[in-house]
Amino acid sequence: MNTPRQTGWLFAALLFFVFCPPESTAQEVVFFDDFAGDTLDRSKWNVIVTGFWVNNEQQAYVDSEETIYFADVDGAENGALVLHPRWRPGHETAEGRTFDFISGRINTRGKFDVTHGKLEARIKLPDAEGVWPAWWALGNGRWPDTGEIDIMEYVGEPDWTGVALHGPGYSGETPIVNKFFFPPTEDVTSWHVYAVEWSADELVFLVDDRVAYRATRPMIEHYGEWQFDTPKFLILNFALGGAYPFKTNGIEEPYNGLPAATVERIKNNEIAMYVDWVRVTQ
Repeated sequence: MNTPRQTGWLFAALLFFVFCPPESTAQEVVFFDDFAGDTLDRSKWNVIVTGFWVNNEQQAYVDSEETIYFADVDGAENGALVLHPRWRPGHETAEGRTFDFISGRINTRGKFDVTHGKLEARIKLPDAEGVWPAWWALGNGRWPDTGEIDIMEYVGEPDWTGVALHGPGYSGETPIVNKFFFPPTEDVTSWHVYAVEWSADELVFLVDDRVAYRATRPMIEHYGEWQFDTPKFLILNFALGGAYPFKTNGIEEPYNGLPAATVERIKNNEIAMYVDWVRVTQ
């Protein structure tokens, strides 16, 4: 039987939890796609067609089931998105520029963007020198003034992937960059979750929940204005050759940053990027 003192204490405790409930740690999923249907969900994603050309990349992006499709892939529960570069010599864009390769790029611009949260994607990559697939987020205004978050970039050395931030004063050859080296028993050809935990004061990059890099507001403001309190949209793409692969491998022929061995594998349809799912939580 409770005493009057015990009854009063219990009543006070009840009032405290009613009016001052414990802080919730639950995370809300604000975007998710596990690519489980037959075709890309165009209510979530745009397919990009090459117009503006950057970084001396060697592919043209096209809207085609040759380069963007779904497939059953080992290790992907409900199938996977496939970004598949193809050999198409002499492909001409609407602007009259000619490329020998086509590939896929999708984004959520105008359909979903986010300010702060955890952005993550489960991805499997090929062991192929000179390729340049990426998973990233970009601001809606003029580059680099509204910021860029490179969650995963890969240029064909299978023991590491890169992360970077770009903004005013720290773009292009940005000082806010790092490589994540896999342990000896791992590489990019297995499934990995590439993520960033993005808050008002820092961005923490993760590979399978292992910290790859941490960039804080003071680190960035040493170089320029912090541009990571503005909305960003999501991007997945598979580029070939160009500035970053060339800077890594120094290959000039037969294509900038892209060696003959990789070209032959593209011709044989052996190279693709697989994405199991994309998720954003806040």
